[in-house]
Amino acid sequence: MSSPIRKAISSDALTRLAQAIAVAVSATLAGCSSHAPQTDAAHAQNIAARAKQKPIWLSEKPSPQIPQDVWERMRQGFQLQDGLGVNPRIEQQRLWFASNPSFLENAGERGSLYIHYIVERLEERNMPLELALLPVIESAYNPMAYSRANAVGLWQFIPSTGRYFNLRQTRFYDGRRDITASTTAALDYLTRLHDMFNGDWMLALAAYNAGEGTVSRAIERNERLGLPTDYWNLPLPAETQAYVPKLLALSQVVMAPDAYGVNLNPIANEPYFKVVEINQRMDLSKVAEVANIDEDELFQLNPAFKQRTTIDGPQHLLVPTSKAQLLTSSLQTMRPEELISKKSLKPVFEGADAPQVASVKRSYRVKRGDNLGSIAKANNVDVKDLQRWNKLTGKNLKPGQTLVMQDTSKRNSGRVNTVVAANTKKQQTKYKVQQGDSLYIVAKRFNVEMQHLKRWNPRVGQALKPGQMLTVANPH
Repeated sequence: MSSPIRKAISSDALTRLAQAIAVAVSATLAGCSSHAPQTDAAHAQNIAARAKQKPIWLSEKPSPQIPQDVWERMRQGFQLQDGLGVNPRIEQQRLWFASNPSFLENAGERGSLYIHYIVERLEERNMPLELALLPVIESAYNPMAYSRANAVGLWQFIPSTGRYFNLRQTRFYDGRRDITASTTAALDYLTRLHDMFNGDWMLALAAYNAGEGTVSRAIERNERLGLPTDYWNLPLPAETQAYVPKLLALSQVVMAPDAYGVNLNPIANEPYFKVVEINQRMDLSKVAEVANIDEDELFQLNPAFKQRTTIDGPQHLLVPTSKAQLLTSSLQTMRPEELISKKSLKPVFEGADAPQVASVKRSYRVKRGDNLGSIAKANNVDVKDLQRWNKLTGKNLKPGQTLVMQDTSKRNSGRVNTVVAANTKKQQTKYKVQQGDSLYIVAKRFNVEMQHLKRWNPRVGQALKPGQMLTVANPH
């Protein structure tokens, strides 16, 4: 390139650079002048125009609404459904649940006392909420469930595994039935298995059913043969091969119950029970009386106390949330001897060999819809006797009113007893005990009092067995 041309280009470049510097300096001075008292008319108009513009709000996502139903809360926490695809083993189990809707419906009814607590404990550990359905498969949510392998409770711990996870087992107390202690143990065990199998929940669940040794040996076998080592390809026992698909199918039914003809009653998304600290021995029947709690409901919340007294167990009780304050206040004012029954200890889970002897006097609390006629029939007494014992001039009753009744069996002649038996028989029905049933569940299902159900079936203990026949009388 010639020297004159190079000089011309250099001159042009210098000229453009000078112009750019001049523009930058002017812009800077214009910015500084905006702080001066006087502004030019154009600048003032520009500011006014900007001031009149409507504000632009950033769009905010509404905060998620807290579910009112625990089932919905559970659905939001499902984590095991991704990537399942079409699986015939899951479809087979799903078909069974759809064909037997009462199984899940009844288990949900029993579990309504415990599900909220279990869901909260799972969320605290960021564990899949499908695991809250594991007790449906293990025990049908019956804390008194007992298997042929001596597995016990909601989570079905065998004795050795229970002891390993600090669930004490004595004559008076079995921690495997303890609602809170067994739940903690089960979640600890599942977490341990999850870590052992490198974060694979399918393998962890299989090991919960069959034992970690069984699953580990199946994995080693497939590794030697060059086969896949995921759950779906392992040679596991038949029960374990169905176990995980059963939980996954159950989760899918809970996700859309209407689609499978299952009616899941809502469960309030709030704690059903509270923990009340105690510092002395007490009989659960006395506690129920003091706090106005249904006696069998209290046993359902504290099933680990095998003989209905707080021996060998933790120094606390689970009581319905609405009754916790009343019980706490009552315990502060009562003497220790007032909370211990004079009767000999009676096992909760063992059958009674002899008929229960009726007390000379007993009481009945009137419920909404009751009348003297229905109460008299349900208790095998005469309306006139009811009126005489309670000094009633008419037949009007109030819900909550307590009626006193006397046992007339000792002074009734054989002829009268025969007539009463004949009349009662017309009102009685037979009920076949289903898996997971308890006296509390049956009484609730037929809308009768627990004490009546026990009286109609004096030789039946608290632990019912599938296939047992119960006598249930029509209260109306």
